[in-house]
Amino acid sequence: MKFINTLGQYFMLMGKVFSRPEKAGIYYRRTMFEMEALGFNSIVITAIISVFIGAVITIQMAINLESPFIPPMMIGYTTRETMVLEFASTVTALILAGKVGSSIASEIGTMRITEQIDALEIMGVNSASYLILPKVVAAMVFFPLLTVLSILVGVVGGYLMCVFGGVCAPEDYLTGLYFDFRPYSITYTLLKMVVFAYIITSVSAFYGYNARGNSLEVGRASTKAVVISCIVILLMDLVMTQLMLLR
Repeated sequence: MKFINTLGQYFMLMGKVFSRPEKAGIYYRRTMFEMEALGFNSIVITAIISVFIGAVITIQMAINLESPFIPPMMIGYTTRETMVLEFASTVTALILAGKVGSSIASEIGTMRITEQIDALEIMGVNSASYLILPKVVAAMVFFPLLTVLSILVGVVGGYLMCVFGGVCAPEDYLTGLYFDFRPYSITYTLLKMVVFAYIITSVSAFYGYNARGNSLEVGRASTKAVVISCIVILLMDLVMTQLMLLR
C-alpha cells in the first residue's frame, strides 16, 4: 500500500513538473546552468572510471580468449561491445546516480526544510517545474554525451593496455574495434542513457521535494534517492535490453 501511495505521489509531482512553463527564457537559462552543474562537472569522473574499466575489460578478455582457435582481434571486438552495450551506459548511470542524484536530493531537500519552496509557492511560482524540469532536461541532453565519452575513453584505455601492458598486439586490437560494427548498438545505449538520466533526476528530485523535518531527513532522502534510482536503473536496463535487443 505504501508503494502505491509513493508511486501516486511521484506521478502527481511529475504532472506538476511537466506543466507548461510560465516564462520559457528563465527555464532556458536554468537548463544551461544545470547542464554545467550536472553534466560538465561529471566529465572528469566519467573519463577516469571509463579508462580503467576499458583497461580491465581488455585484460579479462585477453585471459579468457587465450586460445589458438580464437583470433586475437576478438579482444578488441569484445571490449568494444562490452563498453558500448553495457558499461558505458549502465555503469556510468549508476555512478551518476550516486554523484548527481545525491546532490539533487540534498539541494531540493534543503530548500524544502528551510521553507524556500514554500516561499516560491506563495509567490505563485510552480516550484516543482521551476526546480526540477531544468535538471531533467539538462540531464537527458547531456548524459548521452557522457556515454559517448565513456565509450571513447574506454576503448582508448583498452588500447593503452595493449601498448604498455602487452596483453594483445595493438594492430589486432584496432582490427577488432572495426570488426562487425553495428550503429544500432550506439542508438540502443544512447536511448538507455536518456531513460536513465530521467530516472536519476526525477527520482532524486522526488525524494528531495518530499523531505520533511530537519537536516537528518535530508540525508535520509539523499540515501533513499540513490538506492531507489540504482534499483530502477537496473530494472529498466533489463526491460530495455529485452525490448530492444531480443527482437
